[in-house]
Amino acid sequence: MTISVASGKGGTGKTTVATSLALSIGSVKDNKVQFLDCDVEEPNAHIFLKPLIKKYKSIGVLIPKIDESKCNFCGKCAEICAYNAIAVFKSKVLVFSTLCHSCGGCALLCPKKAITEINKEIGIIEIGSLNNIQFIHGILNIEETMSPPLIRAVKKCIDFTRTVIIDAPPGTSCPVIEAVKGSDFCILVTEPTPFGLNDLVLAVEVLKKIDIPFGVVVNRADTGSNEVEDYCSKEGIEVLMKIPFDRKIAEAYSKGITIVEIIPQYRERFVQLFEFIKTKVV
Repeated sequence: MTISVASGKGGTGKTTVATSLALSIGSVKDNKVQFLDCDVEEPNAHIFLKPLIKKYKSIGVLIPKIDESKCNFCGKCAEICAYNAIAVFKSKVLVFSTLCHSCGGCALLCPKKAITEINKEIGIIEIGSLNNIQFIHGILNIEETMSPPLIRAVKKCIDFTRTVIIDAPPGTSCPVIEAVKGSDFCILVTEPTPFGLNDLVLAVEVLKKIDIPFGVVVNRADTGSNEVEDYCSKEGIEVLMKIPFDRKIAEAYSKGITIVEIIPQYRERFVQLFEFIKTKVV
């Protein structure tokens, strides 16, 4: 089973929930867990899980390389590019590699065969483990803007013999959809604030469109207003867990310590959450 953990905005406690869930499931005898940190622009689950990294893998994408000795500067490559990654001038062609989506259309259409595709590294994957949890995360190179290819590379490592926990990027854009796509269930982590509610509504709309079952965890639940819970009640959305504001949890987080390590009673709550999710997955 694959469970993704997402949030409409950053700072809601998404990684706190994801790492605590993984540690709790992994503490049960014979449970094998795989944790994928797909928040490749700012991965931080390793700070809490502290895996021993054993393997590294470079991940790249194909981008066009122009042989100007063959090019007649006809501009067909620029015309086909929907993302404006190529600009053709009178005697010069510029390639903006960070805009390229690696479709290969420019190379296929070039009448002079002046375009070849070369590999460009966009980031790395690190693979490690702790106890019976396999850990994998991607790290996007600085200045790279295209995270979905790296997220796809991380997800190619999924081991379906294990319970898979995916820590998705925050928000509702393409990287989030790439991360949660194919999940059996998604946990949406939110907070009881106007921003939390606004971005929760957006995340709910996304999950409904891509047909992934979901429920909500409300973090810092005893602060703010009841608007989030009222919205969930109105929409028939299950509130899976409420985590109150607790200075002890906040201090532990700042030191890279999970909820279940600082307050062991939460371990059973997360195991119960997992068992409940299993009943919702057909």
